[in-house]
Amino acid sequence: MARFELKLPKMGESVAEATITNWLKKVGEPIDMDEAVLEIATDKVDSEVPSEVSGTLVEILFQIDDVVQVGQTIAIIETDGGAIATTPEVKSEAPVAVAEVAKMVEVAIETTSSADFSGSDKFFSPLVKNMAKAEGISLTELESISGSGKDGRVNKEDILKYIASRKSQVSSPNVVAPTASIQQPKTQNSAPVSVNGGDEIVEMDRMRKLISGYMVASVQTSAHVQSFIEVDVTNIVKWRDKVKTAFEKREGEKLTFTPIMMEAVARALKDFPGMNISVDGDFIIKRKNINLGMAAALPNGNLIVPVIKNADQLNLVGMAKAVNDLGSRAKAGKLKPDDTQGGTYTVTNVGTFGSVFGTPIINQPQVGILALGAIRKVPAVIETPEGDFIGIRQKMFLSHSYDHRVVDGALGGSFVKRVAEYLEAFDVNRDF
Repeated sequence: MARFELKLPKMGESVAEATITNWLKKVGEPIDMDEAVLEIATDKVDSEVPSEVSGTLVEILFQIDDVVQVGQTIAIIETDGGAIATTPEVKSEAPVAVAEVAKMVEVAIETTSSADFSGSDKFFSPLVKNMAKAEGISLTELESISGSGKDGRVNKEDILKYIASRKSQVSSPNVVAPTASIQQPKTQNSAPVSVNGGDEIVEMDRMRKLISGYMVASVQTSAHVQSFIEVDVTNIVKWRDKVKTAFEKREGEKLTFTPIMMEAVARALKDFPGMNISVDGDFIIKRKNINLGMAAALPNGNLIVPVIKNADQLNLVGMAKAVNDLGSRAKAGKLKPDDTQGGTYTVTNVGTFGSVFGTPIINQPQVGILALGAIRKVPAVIETPEGDFIGIRQKMFLSHSYDHRVVDGALGGSFVKRVAEYLEAFDVNRDF
């Protein structure tokens, strides 16, 4: 008999850890090759980990809700082979200073009490938890800290600043402490103010808790401001109606309005690279690639944002294939962690639900998000060499939310205006 080490596989660029959400197999149960053994969750995507061998599960090394690093052994499977089998060692894309961080964690563990942060809906790294324990920071305090890391997470610098601030407040009792930052209301283990016999209390699912945290963190982080512009898309509507049947027959893909809009956004981002940036503390990161996030609704009502990589390099056919593929896999729950990583700008289609326009919340650490409103037939003034007249046109609103910390109104307004210009100048005689 041989013992096979089942390791947490590499799940995509910049994904270094995952949380175990469910074990599908118990110790002693047989496992077939490629059969799912457990379910895991990254910050956005849930997925399964299959076995690479057939055998019997003999040991489980991590429990539900444990955070596991890529490459760590999570279970032992006994096989019929004659030698010890292991999966190839996967190197996590951790920073160079891993040894330093690990040393800090060891020191913190040695000096901390057994404080428990498992009741939190927010994610905190083991380093942050141990630093909080060492300083006697309560769960409520930890959740009140505004994080500057990815997706609003609290990192080492955030907690160090909080510790220094707390100590200075203690040493200066006469100084009025600044107003605490707004935090997400904690609902776990807390009763509502009042209910009656017809009310029902339902706990948020895991993804809704994550979304809730992201939205609050984004509003706390960015100075949101909006610009709106109305676009005449009559030519696009006519062209799509004319070619959609032939497009599907030739390419095997449905042609929706989304890839046409995404194509215009990608072109505008090339014209205005100042919108294709992100913010990290006091630094601006100018992104080389244009990776468009595409907000997609899931069957349970939650949202997820898969990413079209290098969108500016795709023609309309390639864009349509990417949009349809990501959309269908999102609905089927088949997205991979890497499918949601690396976005530099996001587009959301609120018109799908009949909304004329919206004020979307920025997907951190990006600095802009564009909402596509519903396309409607409206009376409009049409200018011609012979004079103006009223006619029926197909129009929609574009709503651009951007981070006023780094994007001024001139850039934010000019960008969405350029998107509108590309859409209105759409060539009705173009091939697809």
